[in-house]
Amino acid sequence: MKHFSADNFDSSLIGLLVGRTNALKDRMLDKYLLPHDVTFAQYKVLIIIAQFSSDTPVELCRHLSLDSGSMTRMLDRLEHKGLVVRSRCASDRRQVRLVLSDKGQQLADLLPSIAADAMNDTFAALDKDEVDTLQRILTKLLVAADDHITLTRLSFKSGRGQ
Repeated sequence: MKHFSADNFDSSLIGLLVGRTNALKDRMLDKYLLPHDVTFAQYKVLIIIAQFSSDTPVELCRHLSLDSGSMTRMLDRLEHKGLVVRSRCASDRRQVRLVLSDKGQQLADLLPSIAADAMNDTFAALDKDEVDTLQRILTKLLVAADDHITLTRLSFKSGRGQ
């Protein structure tokens, strides 16, 4: 179904609203992560390693749509902070494996709570039904676009019986 045309596109705010809401969410997460000396970009890497068992830079690049140079710099920063450990794969020395350090795992255990607090602030203007509706709509859009992370998350949740 076509919702937009050249005639009405100038008056459509949906792209602006989605983008600005995403920026608001990122700023809110940065605010809540500041005491832990982690940025939102670093949070995404840590949470993907912790929750999706991604253990290679290639997998992280795929999940986050980043190039390998950006990922290398990100992993350098996380390793410098003592949150991630890189090691060569024993069976293929060309491949790098990632694990959370003890400090990284301790932080990863806190991340869901930190993110929940940030999301509660971000979406405080909405009631529960509105949040549920927004989540269903966004999920529907991403599933229709074959978004890998959304599909993986839905598969993971259904596998746990949720």
